[in-house]
Amino acid sequence: MTDLKYIHTYLPENEWKEAEEKLKKNIPVQYIVGNVDFYGNKILVNENVLIPRFETELLVEKVIHYIEKYFDKKIDILDIGTGSGCIAITLKKEVNANIDAIDISEEALEVAKENAKLNDVDIYFTQGDLFSNISKKYDVIISNPPYLSKDEEVMDIVKNNEPHIALYADNNGLKIYERIFRDVKNYINRRAIIAFEIGHTQEKELEKLCKKTFPQDKYIFEKDLSGKTRYLFIFID
Repeated sequence: MTDLKYIHTYLPENEWKEAEEKLKKNIPVQYIVGNVDFYGNKILVNENVLIPRFETELLVEKVIHYIEKYFDKKIDILDIGTGSGCIAITLKKEVNANIDAIDISEEALEVAKENAKLNDVDIYFTQGDLFSNISKKYDVIISNPPYLSKDEEVMDIVKNNEPHIALYADNNGLKIYERIFRDVKNYINRRAIIAFEIGHTQEKELEKLCKKTFPQDKYIFEKDLSGKTRYLFIFID
């Protein structure tokens, strides 16, 4: 669907002209309309959160599959860097779980809370940096963290509109993964799954982190629909 058709489909006619002017200014159509469909759920978006993408839908689909294979009980899930809340909300709807979600951005959390209310799900949201303000252990930890390097080529429409705190990380985009790996053992149960969306060039460096942090545990990298390596799953047993 073209952006113009998207506007004409999802906005009332009296808002078309203003929306089309915003489109000419290279504002993402999802921000103009104010929401996106994610895994069949309506998710509100604005400039304080990343626009959810197909790759993240596939991350959620894959982790649901692994949860169903790995657990036969109600589980506890932590979504790190929840943003719009799209991952946490979808998992709450699809699996039997208590779900906590954390984000460093208070503005993002306001959007996430609104989305939880819109989708009629009960999620415990916390403002904090990664594991700060987290005090329990989880069966599943999932994250789509910022993973772009500061000098990575990004489309202008993304770079000029979406929140940089959710896009970029130091050390060639690896910094947040390194911090999560450093502390994650303190927050997982003895049997657990850790799931990440990753940058398509980061497999080798993340494999080193896996071997160092979880030398006895299984991990797998998986590809997205375009054949790029975009997911890491670690199975603690």
